Parts: sequence; structure tokens; C-alpha cells
Amino acid sequence: MEKINYEQIRTSVVIKVRFCTLTNKGRYVPNHWHRAIELVYLLEGELLVSVENNSRILHPGECMLINANVIHSNKAISFNKYILLQIPLDFIENFISNIQQVKFIVNDGQENELKQQKINKIKAFLRKMKELDDKYEENFLLYFNCLLFELLCLIQRDFSEKVYQINVSQKQQDLVKLNEVLDYVAKNYIRAIPLDEIAQVAGFQVKYFCRFFKKHMGITFLEYQNEVRLSYIYSDLLNTDELISHILEKYGFNNYKLFMRMFKMRFGNTPLKIRKQQKMK
Repeated sequence: MEKINYEQIRTSVVIKVRFCTLTNKGRYVPNHWHRAIELVYLLEGELLVSVENNSRILHPGECMLINANVIHSNKAISFNKYILLQIPLDFIENFISNIQQVKFIVNDGQENELKQQKINKIKAFLRKMKELDDKYEENFLLYFNCLLFELLCLIQRDFSEKVYQINVSQKQQDLVKLNEVLDYVAKNYIRAIPLDEIAQVAGFQVKYFCRFFKKHMGITFLEYQNEVRLSYIYSDLLNTDELISHILEKYGFNNYKLFMRMFKMRFGNTPLKIRKQQKMK
């Protein structure tokens, strides 16, 4: 399963973006962020996407844009398939000036007819890029990059807004610190990480670290640790036939009652019932 934290975008040396078609029957990705704008275009199934304090269920044919450095999460409600395009800011800033002061807004299905037609063009570009990626024929890079730049022009021209942020450099420094913390959790999630240990990773006093983490992630550090563990458990639950007790042990959950309470709060049902429901689909 993929690491769940700040996402270090792995890009093609030549294309400079991450483009792929993902298929999964059960996955929960807790709060994370990356220095890239992200386009998600759902082809099959349903996908619950939460961006900061707003959640939306994507249905087939719908797309969503998530801005860079924005905390977000997603959960596969059912088997799904979607196109994913991530364009790093390091790449975009070569062509769009002051990208740190730009916000892209794409509200699929919630715009007037003219605006929706332009959103449909975004989807058309993504479908064409998928066709090229599937075939990977001669001159693939030339045609793919042509589509990529046309897509960038479209969203910059028709979906961008200027935002005037104060202390942008401080925010970047905070995100670097946060990245160090999330990377550490990703490497040590099987065990409980004490607050004094993780505060030392960030270079903060414990009280300041707790405020810092809650401010940027929207949840406490302990809640985040448990979210990461639950994400791995949820994936194994739906993608393997391993005994639930073995899965819990593998991811360091020794308190069964506490686990059940957290799992039901996050996913709305018991692990056994969710596994049975998935097999019936």
C-alpha cells in the first residue's frame, strides 16, 4: 500500500508530471498534502474526497481539482477507477508567474452552462491523455506534452484566481516541518510515537508542537497516528482474506475495544460487516 503522508510526487524525467489510471476496490487515504495541483477524474464507482473542511462524493464522469499545499483525504466507497494527474508547482512556476498567489477553482456540476462546457474540455484533455498513455506509441512524449500545456493554459485562463497570502515563506517553512513529521510517522506507524519524540523531530517543545500540528492538519497528532493505522487496516480488510485479529496485530493495535470504536466512527460499521458488504458487490 502507498505511504500515507505528505506525498513526494514521483514524476517522469521528461514529462515532469505524474499521470496514471488507478483502480482499487477499497482504500482510505487520510489527510495529506503535496506541492502539486491534482486533477481527479472518476471513470467508475464512487470516491469520497475531503478537502480541508469540505467533502464531496465523486460519481462517474465527474472531476475535481485540488490545489497544491492543501490538506485532503479520500476514501473508496466502492470499487472505483479514476484518472489522476498531479502537476508539481516546481514545474508550473516555469510558465505561470507568482504561482504561490494563484488558486484554481473547478466546480464540476455546479457552474453555469458556459463554465461547465470549459470543465468538460478539462475532462476531454484527460481522456485524450489516457488514450495516449494506454497506447504509448511513437512520439508519445510530444503529443502528451502538447495536451498537458493546452490543459494548463485552459485552467490558468478560465479557472484561476489571485489570492494574496501573507507570510508565504513562513507557510512553506511550516510545510517543510510538517513533511518531516509525516515522513517519520510513515516509517514508524506500527508503534505508538510519544509526543516528546515527535516534537523533537519537528524541533519544537511539546505544547507548541501540539498547537502547530492541529493548526495545519485539523486533528491532533494522536488522531492522525490512528488515522494512518486505520488506513492500512482498511486496505488489508478489503483486499485480503487475512484474519482481522492478525491485521490488528500487524499494525500495532492491542486495544480491541478502542480499535472498534475508532473504526466504527471512521467507516460507519464493524470491520466484519464492511468486509462482507464488499464481497457482495
